[in-house]
Amino acid sequence: MSPPPPSLGRGRRRAAQGFDEALDDADLVAARTALAQGRWQNTRSLLGRTGDDWDLRGHRVAVLAREGHTASWAREWQLAEPDSADASALLALALVRRTLRGKDKPPRAREACHRAAALAPADPTPWLGLLLLEHTLGAEQDVVRVFEEVRTRYADHHHAHHLMVARLAERRPDAGPDPLHEVYEFAAWAAEQAPADSPLAILPVVAHAERYRVLAAAGHAVADPAASRHWVGRRARLVMKAAFDWWLEWEHEGHPRRLIDLNFLAHAKVCEGRGAEAAALFHRIGDHLTPAPWSYPDRDPLAAFRAARAEALGAL
Repeated sequence: MSPPPPSLGRGRRRAAQGFDEALDDADLVAARTALAQGRWQNTRSLLGRTGDDWDLRGHRVAVLAREGHTASWAREWQLAEPDSADASALLALALVRRTLRGKDKPPRAREACHRAAALAPADPTPWLGLLLLEHTLGAEQDVVRVFEEVRTRYADHHHAHHLMVARLAERRPDAGPDPLHEVYEFAAWAAEQAPADSPLAILPVVAHAERYRVLAAAGHAVADPAASRHWVGRRARLVMKAAFDWWLEWEHEGHPRRLIDLNFLAHAKVCEGRGAEAAALFHRIGDHLTPAPWSYPDRDPLAAFRAARAEALGAL
């Protein structure tokens, strides 16, 4: 029996929160709406058009997988097309999301990811699903192993690098503000290895925010990021300048997750006290805020974003 469609109130709640994981991908939003009504053919068409743009594919599958009804409709699709790698990947990531919400078992999600990977050996998306799972539930060696599986298939995978930075930032939480912490080293290495036009150039800024999250939770940094001085040391200033200069030069508008990077960079510029530079970023972000890093360490991300944007734009 087909599952019933979800309440239409979910879309209104998402809009009220001011955040949509789909960011500015209108085709993804349309497919997600259709999937909520059981019309998985729209998702089939979307992922078919996406092809082997691995960052775009990973973004779209991960966003669709967040919806509570997705696993049921992905099974319907899989029954109709048992050999569909797209249906298998969507089901795998949906089961990962269910597991992370406590509604399914990790072995079932892992098995689904491996089945999806077997159907499309070149696709990093099923391995992204495993990385999402192990990032929260797995041992460190499992996280590293799965990350390498992603990189083997696509060395510059944006989402995978963000997950790895977030996990590495949690190493040695009691070490305090260490400018040589391994998360900074990893982010700098990844940015250097990436092509010149890759948004992984922003990864050192992401590492800085993720490490602040950990330090603040451990009591080694104050809970107000702008007052923490975490962004004003010499090393931090060099990182922020390099990232902002890269953005000014490249303005990489085609990447599906670029707005996540711009939120991290705008947050850093606010914390650094560079209001004019933050304002330029806020103009480009528009209303597409992301919870991270505005929620760090324990803040209302919408309120923090709006306050920072008002201050930056008001300073012009």
